[in-house]
Parts: sequence; C-alpha cells; structure tokens
Amino acid sequence: MTTRTSGISLFAVVCLGVFVVVVQCFLCLRSLVTCHLSPGPYSGPVTCKSERITAMIESFRGRDLDAHYLGYFELFNRQQFFEAHDVLEHIWLKDRHGPNGAFYKGLIQLAGAFVHLQKNRLRPAAALFKLALANLEKYPARHEQMDVTGVCRLIRKWLRDLEAAHFASNPLRAETVPALALDLPHPRRP
Repeated sequence: MTTRTSGISLFAVVCLGVFVVVVQCFLCLRSLVTCHLSPGPYSGPVTCKSERITAMIESFRGRDLDAHYLGYFELFNRQQFFEAHDVLEHIWLKDRHGPNGAFYKGLIQLAGAFVHLQKNRLRPAAALFKLALANLEKYPARHEQMDVTGVCRLIRKWLRDLEAAHFASNPLRAETVPALALDLPHPRRP
C-alpha cells in the first residue's frame, strides 16, 4: 500500500514539475519573441521578425503595385522564402478566385519549394515546383510586371537539377540561389 501511494505521489510531483517547466518556458519565450506594435496591417502582438517585415512592407506603400507583392520579391531575394510566401498569401487570400489567384498561388508555391530546399526536403520541393509551374504557365509572358516566361524557365531548371540527381543532392547553395526581378518603370527625372 505504501509503495502504491508513494508511486502515485511521485507521479503527481513529476507531472506538476513538468507542467511548471512548460508554463515557465512558454512565458519566457512569449516575452522574448513578442513585440507590441501599434495597430497596423497585423493587429495584436507579433514577432520581432514580423515587425521588421511589416516595416519593410510599409516602405513599399504608395507605389503602383501592391506593397505585399513588392515585399514578396524583396523577401524572396533575401532568401527569406517562408516570409515571402507568408507576405504574398495576404493578397492571394483576397484574390484566390480572381484573375490573379493562380498567379499569386504559383509564386507562393515557388517560395514554398525553396523553403523545402532549405530544409533539405527535395521531393516536396519538386512537387511544389511542378504546382508553381502549372499555375504560372496560365499567364502571359509578362504579367504584373514580372517575366513569367523567365520564372517558368527558372522553375524548370530547378526541377531538372533535382530529377537529374535522383533527389539525392540538394542543388540549393549560396552560389545557386535565384533572384527574382520585376520590370518596373524608371521614374522620370524633372
């Protein structure tokens, strides 16, 4: 009887200890990771990284193209592929059934493919490259000031590299990271 009671008591103490540690870790991480922002496009506490991304998007406001669309290219070229995907999703959610729905979805899938490459998940990357290609090929050679043909060529190259290596070698290296560009008009000088 004593052993059973002490076993239950020991179990209760261990459970309580684990609970306390989990709560402490949660509170510690929450205080480290959140920054309280004034209301903006994202309300409530957000991560410090999100604060920097929000500020970057705000810097693109007032231009001919949506600030989130411009932010996607900036983040993609910084190799912040997950953030690029997240930023463009903001537009896609509003327009997913509209004329640019598949276009934005294709760009989101392209960034997602590179997230998978960063995590060395080669087959999921290839699957997203194929989906991105299928979505982007629906659009004309130039769309939303982007060279769609060039981006599709880039996707095909990454797919070929993955398939040629039989998914045994990750082609993503510092010297092979792609950059995306928009054909933006140059401002006229007075």
